[in-house]
Amino acid sequence: MKQVMVIGGGLAGCEAAWALANSGIPVLLKEMKPQRYSPAHKNPGLGELVCSNSLKATRLISAAGLLKEEMRLMGSLVLACAGETAVSAGGALAVDREKFSALMTEKIMAHPLITVEREEVTELPAEDPVIVATGPLTSQALSDAIGKLCGERYLSFYDASAPIVTYESLDHEKTFFATRYERGDADYINCPFTQEEYERFYEALITAKTVELKPFEREYFKVYEGCMPIEVMAKRGKDTIRFGPMRPVGIKDPRTGKRPWANLQLRRENNEGTLYNIVGFQTNLLFPEQKRVFSMIPGLEHAEFARYGVMHRNTFLDSPRLLDGTFRLKERPGLRFAGQITGVEGYIESAVSGIVAGRSLAVELRGGQAPVPPAETMTGALCRYISNPGVVDFQPMGSNMGILPALPEHIRSKEQRYQALAQRALEQMKEYCEQTAL
Repeated sequence: MKQVMVIGGGLAGCEAAWALANSGIPVLLKEMKPQRYSPAHKNPGLGELVCSNSLKATRLISAAGLLKEEMRLMGSLVLACAGETAVSAGGALAVDREKFSALMTEKIMAHPLITVEREEVTELPAEDPVIVATGPLTSQALSDAIGKLCGERYLSFYDASAPIVTYESLDHEKTFFATRYERGDADYINCPFTQEEYERFYEALITAKTVELKPFEREYFKVYEGCMPIEVMAKRGKDTIRFGPMRPVGIKDPRTGKRPWANLQLRRENNEGTLYNIVGFQTNLLFPEQKRVFSMIPGLEHAEFARYGVMHRNTFLDSPRLLDGTFRLKERPGLRFAGQITGVEGYIESAVSGIVAGRSLAVELRGGQAPVPPAETMTGALCRYISNPGVVDFQPMGSNMGILPALPEHIRSKEQRYQALAQRALEQMKEYCEQTAL
């Protein structure tokens, strides 16, 4: 069987390689770390998580929970490793990032049909089959090569990550553990604001200094809605962040017995509980400004920042014009893309695209015709979104119930409706798995 080259050792690349190898197809996985790192990567391991340790909600009746269950049916490596390295995070699946990457690396390196080469790929291979899963921070040389192939249909936007603070530096008299609506274990640290505290914080946030973009960066500057810097979001209106990442709904301050005016949550970053991520606070503020402004958050007055937030350029394809529903390049079917470079947004979405790309290619290499996952599945809905030529102003899309086809009957209860959508999706996914059996 001909060897497949997979370029990129992130979640999508690892999932693609895993699916192919488990089909009996040899894989050459190319990863540029540690020879070279992107602006956001620091760990030499495969499957490195950058801006969050959360793989989103676990409830089946949520979009992310449904997508993960579909991935389990398809034999996801990411979810297997996440299960072994999980940290407590209420109703979300969060992992110890270093242990997760180490386990992903161990699993990939141990597979007898996967060969890993640590070197940068600067040109698209002339010989197929190839899967490009280099992520939204594709190196400049390979990005230029992809741009030449795709022409002007190659886009970019700016992505940001949130700061991380140490647990021991928090003022625990001002914070408390709780999850929204008391769902799951109380593993989020809550920082409640009075109206006066919020207004002082808001004014400091919108007037704080940000990192100055270079002239060429300003020309192409475009912030993605799903990972917007908190200061950009705040400037849209005084209550925007109070109805967004600082929403107090479902939270009760034990000191007052009432809902706070605003509320910020910290999410555990590692198993030991020594590090916490400031949820929803992606930012491009200067580091001294992050220290000054975020220290105004109740409980963070003396916070020690283990990592400040950063913003970097992300690149993705104009996929509706370029790719089909199995992530093949229409003009060169032997070349597939996977991961966030295709316009799927989020860790699990990136991973599932790698699974589909790998399974689809495996089917074709065995002489079959790979089907697109059913539209009724979350996986299939994402595949159809990124390949729908009717989408004009293309922006990355994450899993959400709104992209699934409506049920034939109307169900008034939202929970019951989502349950029915999930049940239908899983039934369809089982059929797809049989059609593309590894």
